[in-house]
Amino acid sequence: MPPPLSYDELSEQIIGAAIEVHRELGPGLLESIYEHCLELELRKLGLTVLRQHKVNVEYKGAQLDLGFRIDLWVDGRVIVEIKAVEAKHPVHAAQLLTYLKLTDCRLGLLINFNQQTLVKGVNRVANGLIEGD
Repeated sequence: MPPPLSYDELSEQIIGAAIEVHRELGPGLLESIYEHCLELELRKLGLTVLRQHKVNVEYKGAQLDLGFRIDLWVDGRVIVEIKAVEAKHPVHAAQLLTYLKLTDCRLGLLINFNQQTLVKGVNRVANGLIEGD
């Protein structure tokens, strides 16, 4: 069994798959369509993907089911938050950072498919990740 991919290698595969989806579909569709197609591309690469994974919030020892759902959780290591919006807002990155903290995950990708060039719509969000990990 090969060693697990580094965070850089894993995020590179995710971004490459997102570019393939964007190349095929272009901008202007619903987030759910991009989410489903990206899940298919990632599975083709042999990656484990959870889609619309429920996240509970723990508050003073109580588990609260507040309806938080992660768009895609890849290999249990990278959370992908998908958007199809005219412009990203700081709240989108804050939302992703909250998901990272709630799951104790270290890396997230915020991908806005509503761009002419997808690379302009990709942001990495880290939660205590040291570069080179």
